[in-house]
Amino acid sequence: MLDSQLIIETAKRLEERVAERFPEAGLRGVAGELVSLSRDLAKAAKDLEAPIWWLRGVIVAAFIAGVAMFLLVGTILPLDRISGADDAVQSMQGIEATQHGHPGGARLPGAIRTEERINRKKVFRQLHGLRSLIHVIDMHQLTKDPAALSADFKPTPHSPARMTNAADLARYLDYCSEMLSITGKIAALFAQSVNDDVVIHGVNDIENLSSNLSRKIWQKITLIEDRQ
Repeated sequence: MLDSQLIIETAKRLEERVAERFPEAGLRGVAGELVSLSRDLAKAAKDLEAPIWWLRGVIVAAFIAGVAMFLLVGTILPLDRISGADDAVQSMQGIEATQHGHPGGARLPGAIRTEERINRKKVFRQLHGLRSLIHVIDMHQLTKDPAALSADFKPTPHSPARMTNAADLARYLDYCSEMLSITGKIAALFAQSVNDDVVIHGVNDIENLSSNLSRKIWQKITLIEDRQ
């Protein structure tokens, strides 16, 4: 089982490493944002483990009300005294049909699923912020091109600033890859807290996105290592 506190501590150590090696880089701010987001999302995932008590109270109350209505009509007010036997049978069938439309009747499972839908909305709201951060990390590594290490590389007037030190470039890219890995672990906290196929699918999408981008970064790192 993933430990949210360890994930937060890992993100914090990574922020410190980035600050020490690249104090002026924008990546330092992204690392700080990752720490803040990891704390917020870890708490949000933990909160989802607790039941929504007010909703469950409403469901139980509706169920009790439905049962009470059935007992009231069926026992306290016997139908066969109000009408004939045939009418009583028809009336009971009508009551049963009413129960199917009552929140305490056949709709009870649907009411219970309401809690799942509420939790899904909460999860996907949090995953949206995590997905945005993943794309920010990807933007920071886009211009870190191993081709800039070549003696034949000629930048244009509009070329972004390039790293020309192979060790620094490899370390910068490695930090980006680590950040992406941490985002995947943060997303997994929600799958751990909410046992829901839709949530698990959404978490898998985040993990696949971070893994695919990390794989591209490691292709760059491999090119750098081949040049040395």
